[in-house]
Amino acid sequence: MAEHGKRYEASLKSFDRQHYYPVKEAVSMVKTMANAKFDETLEMHFRLGIDPRHSDQQVRSTVLLPAGLGKTVRVLVFVETEDEARIAQEAGADIIGNEEVMNRILKENFLDFDATLAIPSIMPKVGRLGRILGTRGLMPNPKAGTVVQPADLATAVQELKAGRVEFRNDKFGNLHIPVGKASFDLDKILLNVNAVLDAVNRVKPSAVKGIYIRRAVLTSTMSPGVRLDLTVGANA
Repeated sequence: MAEHGKRYEASLKSFDRQHYYPVKEAVSMVKTMANAKFDETLEMHFRLGIDPRHSDQQVRSTVLLPAGLGKTVRVLVFVETEDEARIAQEAGADIIGNEEVMNRILKENFLDFDATLAIPSIMPKVGRLGRILGTRGLMPNPKAGTVVQPADLATAVQELKAGRVEFRNDKFGNLHIPVGKASFDLDKILLNVNAVLDAVNRVKPSAVKGIYIRRAVLTSTMSPGVRLDLTVGANA
């Protein structure tokens, strides 16, 4: 196993890793531990009571973080017509995905963007990028709300720029969702945490029996994880 640094080891001694802390207290603790020389990202990690081998127990959706992500999100939009390109550009899209951009992705592994959108009619062309974009979680998908009708394009671009985050379970049944930066005020992080909790609970598969969220942990880029007590409100 990789050895942790002195800062990480010191953080471990500041709390009980087996204890479940109220969300508000856990956020304060993680903010205190996030003392690296850069603005660390705070993340929530969920261990779900799903069987990821079954298609009817997959968890995938999006959440719009009220306080944003604390970073600039570069959005690529795949469109076909000049009108669609204009709508996307006016909404704040950074890159318009035409044939030239697709070829750059295929031939040059061009990936200078953080999120993608596409209109349905262009998806057959975008499909050839699946082996590159899919492995990086960048492939447009209707289930993730990233394949949208032209009329919804402007809203989708603006939401991605504002902090809309896609989440889906991994092969072990876990979720990993960013909730902001360590520099955020406590109230802003709590807003995002509440939004994430609501979103995760809202998409509980009907096939799941028993406990859905088995464990939730809050951590930062460089700190150990703090277990969350979800039996009390996130603002308690």
